[in-house]
Amino acid sequence: MMRGLSDRRALLLWLGSIAASRVAAQPAASAWPSRALRLVAPFPEGGVSDRVARLLAPELQRRLAQSVFVDNRPGAEGNIGCAEVAGSSDDHTLLVGNVGTHAINPLLSSHLPYDPVKDFAPISLLATVPLVLVINRDIAQAHGIRTVADLVRVAQAQPGRLLIACGNNGHYTHLAAELFKRMTQTDMQHFPHRTTAAAQRDVVAGTMDLMFDTLSLALPKMRAGKLLALAVAGRRRSPTLPDLPTMEESGGPALKGFEAGAWVGLFAPSGQPPEQLARLQRETVAALADPSLRVRMSSLGLEPQGSTAAEFAALIAAESVKWARVVRLSGVKVDR
Repeated sequence: MMRGLSDRRALLLWLGSIAASRVAAQPAASAWPSRALRLVAPFPEGGVSDRVARLLAPELQRRLAQSVFVDNRPGAEGNIGCAEVAGSSDDHTLLVGNVGTHAINPLLSSHLPYDPVKDFAPISLLATVPLVLVINRDIAQAHGIRTVADLVRVAQAQPGRLLIACGNNGHYTHLAAELFKRMTQTDMQHFPHRTTAAAQRDVVAGTMDLMFDTLSLALPKMRAGKLLALAVAGRRRSPTLPDLPTMEESGGPALKGFEAGAWVGLFAPSGQPPEQLARLQRETVAALADPSLRVRMSSLGLEPQGSTAAEFAALIAAESVKWARVVRLSGVKVDR
C-alpha cells in the first residue's frame, strides 16, 4: 500500500515537471520585451512626432524595464519610415505615426508603400497638437491685423497679396490653409516648403506673411515676440494658451466649426500577439498619465492623451473622412 502511494506520488511529480518545463519553454507575455525597443519616428529630429517619441521613450523604458530608443527615419512625408515598420517582423520595432501618415497620405498617393490599416495595429493615441494661425508681426502691424476678422478683411480687399506658407504640399498645415481660404472666400498665394520648420523661418523673416503652424513648434517664437498668434485652429481654446481665441471667436460666423489639428499615435506592425499589444497599450496609457510627463508635454504645446486601441482606430477613420472632404473641396493633388 505504501509502495503504491510512493509510485503514484513519483508519477505525479514527474508529470508536473514535464508540464512546468513546457510552460517555461513557451514565451510568456510578461517576458516581452526581451531587448531594446525601437521607436521609429518617420520625420526629422525636432518635429512633433520626434518630440512626442522622445518624451515617451524614458517613461516606457521605466515601465517595461528595457531600453527604449528613438530612430528617426524621415522622408516622403513619413512614407519611408512607415514602410520600414510595416514590412518588419520584429516585434520590438514600433512606429510613432501621425495624422499625416495614417489619415492624409493615403488620400494623396496612388502608390503608398504601406497600408495604414492592414500593416499596422493601433496601440494608443499619444498626443493631440493644436494648430495656430500665426503672422509676421511687421506684416500684421502694417496692415492693422489684430484678429482673424482683420486678416479676412485684408485678404478679401487685396486678392493674392498675402503669402501663406506651409509644410510640403498635402501637409496638414497646407490643408488647414486651403480649408481657411475656402471658408472665408479669400485668395492668398500658397508657398509649400520642405518642412514646417522651414516655412516658419520664412514667416519669422518676413519673406512669407503667415501660416498655420503647430502650437508645439510655434510656441517658442510666439513667446519671443517673433510671431503673432491670431487664433488656435480648434473648436476650443488650448489649455496652454487659454487667452488665445478660437478661429470662430476671432474670425466670426464664416469660420463657425473650423477645426484643423494634428495628432500623434503609437503603432505596432500587424500580426503581433494580442496579449503583447494589450500590455503595450496599458503601459503606454499609464506612462501618459504620469503627472511629470504631462507637465513636460503641456509646456511644449502638446496635449497628452492615452486611449484604447479601438478608440484610436475610430479616430483615424474619422480623421480620414474629414481630410478627404478637404482634399476634395480644395482640389489638392499630390502623388508622393
